[in-house]
Amino acid sequence: MRRGIVLGALLTFGTLSFAVAAYQQPPGGGGQQAPRVVEVEKLKDNLFVLRGMGGGGNTAVFVTANGVVVVDTKNPGWGQPILNKIQELTSKPITTIINTHTHGDHVSGNVEFPATVDIVTHENTKSNMEKMAPVTSLTPPQTPPTNIFKANNGKGMPKRTFKDTMSLGSGSDKVDLYYFGRGHTNGDAWVVFPALRIMHAGDIFSGKNLPLLDANNGGSGVAIGDTLAKAANSAKNVDTIITGHSTQMTVTDLREYADFNREFLTTVREAKKAGKSVDDVANSWTMPAKYTGYAAPQPARLKSNVQVIFNELK
Repeated sequence: MRRGIVLGALLTFGTLSFAVAAYQQPPGGGGQQAPRVVEVEKLKDNLFVLRGMGGGGNTAVFVTANGVVVVDTKNPGWGQPILNKIQELTSKPITTIINTHTHGDHVSGNVEFPATVDIVTHENTKSNMEKMAPVTSLTPPQTPPTNIFKANNGKGMPKRTFKDTMSLGSGSDKVDLYYFGRGHTNGDAWVVFPALRIMHAGDIFSGKNLPLLDANNGGSGVAIGDTLAKAANSAKNVDTIITGHSTQMTVTDLREYADFNREFLTTVREAKKAGKSVDDVANSWTMPAKYTGYAAPQPARLKSNVQVIFNELK
C-alpha cells in the first residue's frame, strides 16, 4: 500500500474560483492536459484527503467496515484517478458518494464511478445539479457549460437527498449530514465523521478568504455569516475541519470565519445605507488587519460579492 503525503504548505488559500473555472473551461482548451496526479494526506487510519493540482475541491475518503464513503469527486476526468488511488488504500468497494454542493469541481467525477454507488446530497443541491447553472462571479465561457449529468444520461446524479439532517451507517462508521442554511450556495452540506471528530465543510468554508457567493445557485452574502456561526456552534465534538480547497482548520477558525463574513456584511450594508455604490465599496474595501493569514481579495470576486449583497438588501 502506497500513500503519498502532501504537505499543507503546497496549498494556497482562495483557490476556489480557479477550481470552478477549470471545471467550466477544462485546462488546455482541448489540447494536451497535464497528468492527473492524486495526492493523499492521511488524517486517520481510515480517513484520507485526496488533492490534485487542477483537480478541484478536496476529496475525503472514509473507509468503513463495509465499504468506502467518498466526499466530493473533483473536476471532469478526475473520477478514475480517484478510483485508482482508493484501490491503493483499500480493497473495499465504494458504496457512497456525498457531494457537498453543486459546483462542477466537486461533483463531475461522479459520472466515472460505478452506477451502483449511492449518491447523497442536500435536496437543493440535487435541484442545482439538474440545471448546473453558471457560477456567479466567474467569467462565463463563450458557450454555456455542458451539463455533465445530462451528457451522461443522468449518471452521477443523487439517488437520495436530505433537508436538515441525515445519518448514514452506525457506530464508528457513522456519517452525519447537516444543512445549516444558505451561504456559498443554497445546498451546502456539512459532513461529520463523529467517531473521528472530523468535519468536511466543502466550499462554504473553502479556506481563509473572501468566499465565492454563488447567487445563481442560491448563495447568500446576507446569510452566510449566520450559517457559518450555526455550524460552529453545532460542532461541539469536532476537532478538525476539512476545508473545500485549503488545509485543515479548527472550529476556532470556523468561528472566526463566521465573524469575518458578518463584519463584511455590516460594512456593505452601512455603505449602501450611506448611498455608496458597488464600485465605491469594491474599490475601497481592504482586508482588516486582524484577519492575519487571509488571502488578499480577488477584485472580481470582491465586486461580485458586494453586488450580491446589494441585490439581497433591496
